[in-house]
Amino acid sequence: MLSQRRIERHQLPYYLNVFNRITDKPMGFIGNVSVDGLMLISQLPMLVGGQFDMRLKIPGLSSSRFIDFSASCQWCREDVTPSSYDSGFALIAPPTDYIDMIDALRYYFSFHTQSASA
Repeated sequence: MLSQRRIERHQLPYYLNVFNRITDKPMGFIGNVSVDGLMLISQLPMLVGGQFDMRLKIPGLSSSRFIDFSASCQWCREDVTPSSYDSGFALIAPPTDYIDMIDALRYYFSFHTQSASA
């Protein structure tokens, strides 16, 4: 059976790691993302009500690109995976690069019909 998959499988945690912008230490990885916020999956619980300076390192062909932003933790709960926590963050004035990334991810992970050739 011929596979018609247009979207390659990627290990998203490898690509969408979140770092503390001040210390450059990894915080976790993105489990879900929207224009208004994100869900972080981490090994440690996050402080609800805390404001965090975060950095996404977007891998490129020759170098990584950074998207820096601030977000406040709205909730935190233990994940179904042992020793993992899910935390919801509301972004504080999301930068244009972040919004552009959301649009790119939305386009990349959606199905598009191919127009018929004449």
